[in-house]
Amino acid sequence: MDKVTIYTDGACSGNPGPGGWAAILIFGDNEKEICGYDPQTTNNRMELTAAIEALRALKRPCEATIFSDSAYIVQCFKEGWMDKWKRNGWQRATKKGNRVKYEPVLNLELWQELDRLLQIHRVTWAKVKGHAGDRYNERVDELAVEQTKLAKQSAKERIN
Repeated sequence: MDKVTIYTDGACSGNPGPGGWAAILIFGDNEKEICGYDPQTTNNRMELTAAIEALRALKRPCEATIFSDSAYIVQCFKEGWMDKWKRNGWQRATKKGNRVKYEPVLNLELWQELDRLLQIHRVTWAKVKGHAGDRYNERVDELAVEQTKLAKQSAKERIN
């Protein structure tokens, strides 16, 4: 199974607001940058979209290490949130006092698509500190922010 290193990031101007996502896929000496935007979204949706689109870009099943500065995504896998959500019918438990309430998982369709892709690829998740000088993390951040600007421009053009 091929081994791929992936860096992902999402950005949003306002939350919700115009957003962008980006990923860099590294296989041997080859690097591929992919990115996109959404005129009205949230930061968490862009973080998830970056990971999803990176895995979709793989042409065959791979062993991938995904580096993300998103605690939302990395903690999900490090702490087993997705497994719990699936056992609970894609519901998340919230505590109110001494009572537990179940609510639908936020961004459900994106988590389910990510789950589908995780059945194809073997993925290890790694947290990278954002804005700390990691070359690839800085680059995906730059790309995601550029996409956010394009999303803003797209939203303005729709209004005019």
